[in-house]
Amino acid sequence: MKKIVALIALLIGLAQFSWAQKFDPEEIRIGIQISPNFSWLTSEDNTINENGNNFGLKLGVIGEFYFHERYALISGIGFAFNHGGTLLHDNGGELWNRSQTNIPEVQPLNDFQYHIQYVEIPFGLKLRTGTKTAGSHSGFYFEVPVFTLGINTQARGTIIDTEVDKVDVKKEVNFLALSWGGGVGWEYNVSANTVVVAGLAYQQYFTDITDNYAADRSKVKMHNITFRAGVYF
Repeated sequence: MKKIVALIALLIGLAQFSWAQKFDPEEIRIGIQISPNFSWLTSEDNTINENGNNFGLKLGVIGEFYFHERYALISGIGFAFNHGGTLLHDNGGELWNRSQTNIPEVQPLNDFQYHIQYVEIPFGLKLRTGTKTAGSHSGFYFEVPVFTLGINTQARGTIIDTEVDKVDVKKEVNFLALSWGGGVGWEYNVSANTVVVAGLAYQQYFTDITDNYAADRSKVKMHNITFRAGVYF
């Protein structure tokens, strides 16, 4: 945790230094992403096991501020749809009892599916190998580290083999989620003002996804693999 705090402080320091300098508008790039992704959940409790992933989508606006020809601070805002996964609970009990499941006690060996939607605000550092020459192969890029704040806007859940099907379980999911990760990819300058990007990113949440209560004190973490697709204008 201390290392993460130190990295965040470093990135904030770089941002303040960069904005303090005189910059050219060409040093700022704004774009959009439409990126499919897979997510899954894990637990530190050995009676709760990962048992399925979700196919989701990230949509949003992304921005880059270049304080050097090949180094940039990145941020943006977007939606992450259908994040989560499935957890198999070996033990039953009073689970999701703060939601309208109409099941006072769940039987053992049941799958719990989470479908979560977040508003995401990322902040990180980008390094690229290429130049800005239009029509050329611009090169590879690396995004590391990237920290993301997720704000839970919707959560629905399903308990397999029961009548509980995509009910509102927002009370069972924490409102805020923090994650870190990195990515690698390729970008190509189509024209002087248009750049297409494609890549692969990994995201791991270091805060508990589920909102614990007496019947379930486990900590659940989420993992994400995103196939990045975007366009800068």
